[in-house]
Amino acid sequence: MTTLAEPPLPTDRRVRVWFGEHVIAEYTDEPEVALHYQAAMTRRFASLRVTIEPAVSDADLS
Repeated sequence: MTTLAEPPLPTDRRVRVWFGEHVIAEYTDEPEVALHYQAAMTRRFASLRVTIEPAVSDADLS
């Protein structure tokens, strides 16, 4: 059985962990939870870039 992921809400944030140009982890949730995830990933992967941005961007809408 497969389940489809819910589309992100306009207020959701996307956290990404980058290894060079490659995303190795991605997580989307409400802002407060996403901030906690970002902090955890920053501690876990101190030498990698961790970004947080709105989950719904202009590119996602087209």
